[in-house]
Amino acid sequence: MAKIKKLIVAIDGPAGAGKSTIAKIVAREMSYLYIDTGAMYRALTWKALETQTHLHDEAALVDLAKRSKIALKQDKKGLMRVFVDREEVSGKIRSERVSRHTNEIAKVQGVREILRNKQHLMGRTGGVVMEGRDIGTAVFPKAQVKFYLDASPHERALRRYHELKAKGKRVSLERIAHALAQRDYKDKNRGISPLMAAPDAIVIDSTSMTLEQVAKKILNFVRINEAMQGKK
Repeated sequence: MAKIKKLIVAIDGPAGAGKSTIAKIVAREMSYLYIDTGAMYRALTWKALETQTHLHDEAALVDLAKRSKIALKQDKKGLMRVFVDREEVSGKIRSERVSRHTNEIAKVQGVREILRNKQHLMGRTGGVVMEGRDIGTAVFPKAQVKFYLDASPHERALRRYHELKAKGKRVSLERIAHALAQRDYKDKNRGISPLMAAPDAIVIDSTSMTLEQVAKKILNFVRINEAMQGKK
């Protein structure tokens, strides 16, 4: 029997498309490691804010990225925990303040190169589900399976609204929609690794689908491709 080769699964897409939830489901079902690359940019943003590093000083940000030890670890429950220099910041990096400034960090070429190298080291041996904005186009352009998840702006805003409401937060659907539109524009128009679907990515519009349905569709593709790799 041929040995099954574990794959690199790349999932890209805009904010609110359900990437994180779906990637976690796929990773759990395949017994793969889930890697949220966006958390790494958030972690560095958190450290920049904590150390009062000027967000428009590219040289200082690159130096900070070089000196920072960012680690993603999966606990016994399968949850991903984020550490910066051994301090857990899993909750801290999800604050509105960090979210507001993350794009300033992500658009710096030197920072992206450093974090991209870290991401490549994490997933180079396969058996990973990696989600972000440029996984299929820049981090792992040769990933065996690539997906680009999308949904209508209204649907993505609605999902984020319900997610935050479930956490007990007071939120406005209108403000969330506006914030997502701004994020989309920045992600798609930045000069370094703009958000786009890789030419060979499977594009899935989940507007009229549940996240479970999307995960099932992706799992079918991944399992078929894993079986095909095992026959080579």
